[in-house]
Amino acid sequence: MEYVTAVPHPRSEAAAPARSGRRSLAVALLCGALGAAVALLASRQRWAEGTATVAGGAFPLSAKGSDVTGVPAALAIVGLAALVAVFAVRKAGRLLVAALLALSGAGIVATALVSASDGSSLDEQAAKVSGDTSATVGALGHTGWPYVAAVGGALILLAGLLALRYGSLWPAMSGRYERGTDRPRRKARPVDPERPEEIWKALDRGEDPTGA
Repeated sequence: MEYVTAVPHPRSEAAAPARSGRRSLAVALLCGALGAAVALLASRQRWAEGTATVAGGAFPLSAKGSDVTGVPAALAIVGLAALVAVFAVRKAGRLLVAALLALSGAGIVATALVSASDGSSLDEQAAKVSGDTSATVGALGHTGWPYVAAVGGALILLAGLLALRYGSLWPAMSGRYERGTDRPRRKARPVDPERPEEIWKALDRGEDPTGA
């Protein structure tokens, strides 16, 4: 009886890192773009609400995420820019940009969670409405949008971690788009002396049709 042993093919072993690079790249792009969109969307929604007493009556107040803190929206834009910049740099530069991407996501998560119970922005609105600097908001409540922003930050963080781990396998911009590269000039085609129209075209271009 003959026994057949399974030996990994060299091609399959070489293709494994390429497959990992493609998969991680697709997941990172999806997570980074989706996370930035979610964080920006959540920042425009209502995060807190309450009432202020004005002239013996209750005045409703509300604050959007951008009123509470502008950090998540700013970091979402930074993360999106870093996600694009990952493909413009290589080696150490790519690691730095990937770290910036991960830190942007972590910053969004931390800021959103800390601001989830913040009512200072509503207190400022109550002071303006009532004309009393010591006025505060009553019946303070919060929505779930800060946690949605935190989810967006977590997606950006995941994209950054993938870039740190698999970024070396990802493609980079072609060298022809880099600054300082000059395209080789095409040599002028020799003029056929038996064709007068080519001689006139060469003269118009400032060339010597005789080739001297």
